[in-house]
Formats: sequence, C-alpha cells, structure tokens
Amino acid sequence: MSKSYLGVDVGSTTSKCVVIDDDRAILGMSLVTEGIGTEGSTKAVSEVLEQVGVRREDISKTVATGYGRKIFPDSDRKVSELSCHVKGVFSQVPEARTLIDIGGQDAKVMSITESGIMTNFQMNDKCAAGTGRFLDVMARILQLDVAQLEGEYFKAAKPSKISSTCTVFSESEVISQLASGEKREDVVAGICQSVATRFASLVMRVGITPTLCMSGGVAKNGGVRDALEKELGLQIVCPPNAQYMGALGAALYAWETEHGIIRL
Repeated sequence: MSKSYLGVDVGSTTSKCVVIDDDRAILGMSLVTEGIGTEGSTKAVSEVLEQVGVRREDISKTVATGYGRKIFPDSDRKVSELSCHVKGVFSQVPEARTLIDIGGQDAKVMSITESGIMTNFQMNDKCAAGTGRFLDVMARILQLDVAQLEGEYFKAAKPSKISSTCTVFSESEVISQLASGEKREDVVAGICQSVATRFASLVMRVGITPTLCMSGGVAKNGGVRDALEKELGLQIVCPPNAQYMGALGAALYAWETEHGIIRL
C-alpha cells in the first residue's frame, strides 16, 4: 500500500489540509473557514481523510504549519508558514524567485533561490490593514461577499481614494464615501488599490526578482492582483490552488521527514 503524508495549515481564519502520496502527487485537499482557536483543523483533517479514503493511522507522517501549528495535536513536526509556503509554491512554480503571501491577518514577502531555499523575507503582522481580514471588513460594509469584490473592481471607472492605513479609519472613510454618493465599484477599486500600495512598500524592502508569485487567500482576488501588478509593474503568477500552498508545503515536509530529509 502506498504511503500518504498530511500537511495541516492552521491559519488565523481558515484551516487547510493537503494529502500527498509517496510520489508527492496531491491526493486530496480540504478547507474549513475556521482557524486558530476553533475545531477547524480537526474538521479539515476529517474531510480530507474521507475524501482520500484513508484512516488517520494510515498517514505516515504529519506536519503542521500556520499560526496554530504549535497547538495542533499529533503532528510529527511543526514548520513555519514562511518555509511551507515557499516549498509549496516552488513545487508548483519552480521558476518562482519572489513570493507574496497575503493571509487573513498578516502579509509576507519572501526571496527564493533557484534551488527553492528562502533567503530573505519581510513580514507585516502588526496591523490587519491590507490583509484578508481587511478585505472581509470592507466587503461587509459594502454588503458584498468578499468573492464579489473582484467583479466590482473591474467595473470601476474612477477608483476612490482610500488614504487611511488603518482598518478602523478606512472603514469610516469608506462609509463616508458611500454616503457622499461615490459608486460602490469605484470604492471597491480604491480599496484594492490601497491594499496594493500598502503592500508594494513591503515588497520593495525585500526586492523583486522575477518570477513573482502569490499565494494565500487574497491571491484569489483578481482585483488585488491586478492593482498590485500595476503598482509593481510586473506580472504575478498564481499557482493552482494558491490558498493551499502552506498546507502543500507542510505535506512535502512530511514526506521529507519520512525519508530522513531534514531541511528548511
């Protein structure tokens, strides 16, 4: 029977799992919109095991990553989300040299060597501005699902100016703009541009070497991607299932652990 390896990414707002086989091919993936401090990781593990058709005891090795990795039970190893996102993305896009990861509560930029090793990074985890949490708050004000922001962005004719760098102040600013009659799609475009402008400064601290890739939940938002590409003047490559790259990297570390390869 072929061996299976489990990667669990316990994030701030979601829990993701990936199972791979001994050839490092993806067998299954699961995502539960519950993060650290919830039963999200347990649910995600149950879902992916049922999907793949294996029992928990049949998993050869398990690696946990993400904000909640330290409190995830029954893992053979715990690895930082930085290393896991790099490994996951590099396995899908070997030409990746700079990686952007915008998650629920923080944002990261990482430099990657041609052999897939992270050499430098910058992280903004002091404020939720520009993260998935920020977009969730803005979407709620606009009475939209966060998945609808992309469509609104591309309808905009004149993006609004969002000047605040704080989520709370940005919320007040957006409410005022709506009250003054600005179109919802223009406000959405302004929000996406504000995320891009804020994040571009973080990217510049690391420096950009093409190919530029993006992972994490915000990578699914085409409006943010488009605004960021314009801000940076470079195309952004998104690997398939970009939100699962941390969990995939964790599964690959599980495979390496089983085979006696201990490296970050």
